[in-house]
Amino acid sequence: MLQYIARRIVIAVPVLFGVTIFNFVIMHLAPGNPVDMFVNPFATEADIAIKKAQLGLNDPIWVQYIHWLQNLLQGNLGYSFSTYEPVTQMISVRFGPTFLLMGSSLLIAYLLAIPIGIISATRQYSTIDYTATTFSFLGVSIPHFFMGLGAIYLFAVVWPVFPTGGMNQLGGDGGLSDTLRHLILPALVLGTGVAGNMVRYVRSSMLEVLGQDYLRTARAKGLREFIVTNKHALRNAMIPIITIIGLDIPLLVGGAVVTEQIFQWPGLGQLTIQSINSRDYPTLMAINFIAAAVVLLSNLLTDIMYSVVDPRIKYNK
Repeated sequence: MLQYIARRIVIAVPVLFGVTIFNFVIMHLAPGNPVDMFVNPFATEADIAIKKAQLGLNDPIWVQYIHWLQNLLQGNLGYSFSTYEPVTQMISVRFGPTFLLMGSSLLIAYLLAIPIGIISATRQYSTIDYTATTFSFLGVSIPHFFMGLGAIYLFAVVWPVFPTGGMNQLGGDGGLSDTLRHLILPALVLGTGVAGNMVRYVRSSMLEVLGQDYLRTARAKGLREFIVTNKHALRNAMIPIITIIGLDIPLLVGGAVVTEQIFQWPGLGQLTIQSINSRDYPTLMAINFIAAAVVLLSNLLTDIMYSVVDPRIKYNK
């Protein structure tokens, strides 16, 4: 197992290197210039040229990339073009809110999806099954921005139960209860979307397993249906479910860009939009690099979880 993990890490290094090159080229090919976004409107062409030279934007793109890579290898993510703050500091401030929002959303999603998917599979073609399937399709089909706006209208305007956005009440104490009130709506919106997708996979995986001979043998031995379903069947149905969970892990870093914008949640998703609008290359590169690293790490963790759930899977070679 350790040899397998070491080999995967070695393979991930050139992949991560290639991702950074691709992101760097795509960002510099996009129309617009960082200096044009924040320079004084009364600045002369000479002032703009000086600013570009100071930021190194006049260098060839491969020279700019080498400079960025050298700084990265030294643990320096650079400085923001728009705020002049260290990018590391900007991301560290934003990472906490994003982790809180996405962690809560995924927790809500799994607490909803796994029980609903199991019940839907064990009661196939029943009213409960049709209701769960309808919930699944609605969760997948309704865009997050539409669901978010609808939630704000219903629960913040028609019934003013929750705040419309932000992470804390302006001028408030910023306590836990205040943060939770602001967290509920965006977490439910994101969690519902993820749960809708997960229900289908849980139901499908359980249906494939429930008809197996070893479960009939377990029932014939007199085991309760609850034990048969939730201990024997669920464990063998976990492989596809773990795959989907592994794909959801990168959301913890990437954040939900649209939802964070709608609810004005101060996370990485909102920072991404601000960086795109201002052509803030260092910040965008840092966010993309971290997101790519988390994707590779989540894939590795998913493979490790396969062997934990199913002892028949070995990584000896």
